Amino acid sequence: MNPNFTWDDLQFFLAVARTGQLSTAARRLRTSHATVSRRIDRLEFALKVKLFERNPRGYVLTTMGQRFVETAERIERETEQLQLDISDGMTAQRGVVRLSTLEGFGNFFLSDRLAAFADSYPNISLELVAIQQIMSLSRKEADIAVALAAPKAGPYHSEVLTPYTLHVYGARSYLATHPLIRSRNDLGSHRFVGYIEDMIFTPGLDYLGEVQPGLRAHFQSSSILTQLKAARQGLGLCVLPHFMARDEPNLEIVLSEEIELKRTYWLICHRDLIAVPRVRAVRDFLVDAVNENRSCFLRERSVPGNNYRRALEAQ
Repeated sequence: MNPNFTWDDLQFFLAVARTGQLSTAARRLRTSHATVSRRIDRLEFALKVKLFERNPRGYVLTTMGQRFVETAERIERETEQLQLDISDGMTAQRGVVRLSTLEGFGNFFLSDRLAAFADSYPNISLELVAIQQIMSLSRKEADIAVALAAPKAGPYHSEVLTPYTLHVYGARSYLATHPLIRSRNDLGSHRFVGYIEDMIFTPGLDYLGEVQPGLRAHFQSSSILTQLKAARQGLGLCVLPHFMARDEPNLEIVLSEEIELKRTYWLICHRDLIAVPRVRAVRDFLVDAVNENRSCFLRERSVPGNNYRRALEAQ
């Protein structure tokens, strides 16, 4: 390796390669935009090769830069493993990990466990991206992701995190003032809350056609949190994950024995990153947290019926 640059230079290179932006890389490295630019220039000068094409939208890897990523990531893994070998383990697990999750999982499950993660891994800075669109692992927009489907091809490590169930819910105020729902056929006369149809970015979020063909949402939002709030206010019925709605005192399950949708959360990471200690730590934490709370993802059918079901049975 050329003695005119250091491992620190490679860290700057990887940060820019993974984000495509000097400013974003600077935030992840806790330094300035100018420092990142200077270190990239120094690395290119030392190697006598152009690693990035600069354009108004950011930094794009050249062909040589793409090849150099593999070398830099291998050095990164070996360096972090060496730190683990000569330290107590926890202190060696340091750095930034960007985790991309679906909004429901990120906001209604993982966010309640961030303090526990920080206590277990004080030297890892976790960036939680909980938005509607899963970020691209192939473009290094995230280090690890929780998604509804595993990639069909590519250099990825994929594993099932947990299955979960979804049900049709309605606010008590809505159910009390609208026609009773005794079967799926009754659903067509009711308002629904759901996703904006042309913004459903993965088939796993297309619920209504699975509940009953022809159903369409009267109120649509790209956010599951907004949908939950709309259902609370009585705007209509809504398909929601059990782990999100089970503790909502104003929501009742409709057709609890007849309608149950099933989905699966997958944990996905680039194969080259899964062995990196800080990424592995995030993976292990997610798996352990889900395993310890698996009952919240799957509704037990043996649980007694809710008030709405009992009201139907009484008539």
